[in-house]
Amino acid sequence: MIRDALPSDAAGVARVNVASWRQAYPGLIDQAFLDSLDIEGRTETWNRILRQTRGRVLVVEDDGVVDGFCAVGPSIEEDWGEVYAIYLDPERWGKGVGRDLLAAGERALFDDGYWHALLWVLDGNTRARAFYERQGWALGKPIRIENIGGADVNEVRYEKSLGQA
Repeated sequence: MIRDALPSDAAGVARVNVASWRQAYPGLIDQAFLDSLDIEGRTETWNRILRQTRGRVLVVEDDGVVDGFCAVGPSIEEDWGEVYAIYLDPERWGKGVGRDLLAAGERALFDDGYWHALLWVLDGNTRARAFYERQGWALGKPIRIENIGGADVNEVRYEKSLGQA
């Protein structure tokens, strides 16, 4: 079941956030930073995020357990929506859950009036890039450098028209 997240989902979202980063990012993000991630600290962060009014966070749950989330909202790029984050419990990877969750995020953006959306992904994250490309996202031109865990990483931009969302 995919639904809007509630503040009470913060711990579940944090658990998925930490587990997915630790599984997806070795070799892409400093390992010491990944090892330092803690669910308690992320729960506090997600509790704040889930109480704000900017954008939406959707969760996918199974038997009351949060298995993934997708955060969407306005981009700094005028008239564009953005997928800020989409993460699944690694045990759910490759089972179609991410596809459904991303589609729900795209629909949410479209329902909020966005015709185009963008997202950013680590340049070396070939698994995620292939996933987005299978869902109809296309590589855009801009790149950016983000500092994550004290190290600079390259991110590439993907874009999609939401007219078919």
